[in-house]
Amino acid sequence: MTKKVEIFGFGFNPKESQHHFLVIIPKGKDEKVIIFERFIWQDGVEKQQIDYSIDKPKVELSKHKWKLIEEALKNEFNARLKKEKLPVGKWTTGQVPVNRLFGKEMVLLAWAIEDSDPSVIPTAIKNWQGLSPEERWWLFTMTNASTGGLYDRRGWRKAIRYALTENPVEEVNRQIDLFEYLIQRKINE
Repeated sequence: MTKKVEIFGFGFNPKESQHHFLVIIPKGKDEKVIIFERFIWQDGVEKQQIDYSIDKPKVELSKHKWKLIEEALKNEFNARLKKEKLPVGKWTTGQVPVNRLFGKEMVLLAWAIEDSDPSVIPTAIKNWQGLSPEERWWLFTMTNASTGGLYDRRGWRKAIRYALTENPVEEVNRQIDLFEYLIQRKINE
């Protein structure tokens, strides 16, 4: 008989690796959402205890900004979880654990919008969605190495904000482009 693996939040399996991200979503609308990178999971407890000597706060967002990105994050992560036949996640008030790779992607988007005007968040989401997971992981790693702390808002962190919020991706319909290309080619023959 196969024992069912317990998955928490968005794809986090502490039996596989204890490295994860923990999103703290407060009840109050004026409180901040804080995302921690953690390397220890406390089994059998209802609420994880944050130890600031080892748990690293990566970013905090206003509840308003969090609400603007949470649906895009949920949709992206759940689509990939479904492909792997794993349970989907949802954002709830309190603590939500996130698989370490999803967490890197989530923090990258959060870093991009932490100091931006909320009006550019749709552009940031679109640009973030235009990156492959591997590109997001690489950008997180490079940024985290030099400016990964809660209050580090210079260097790579600033560059991420500009890259994702001030560089809108053009909407491209590849089928139409291919069709137009084929017509142009036929005309020029």
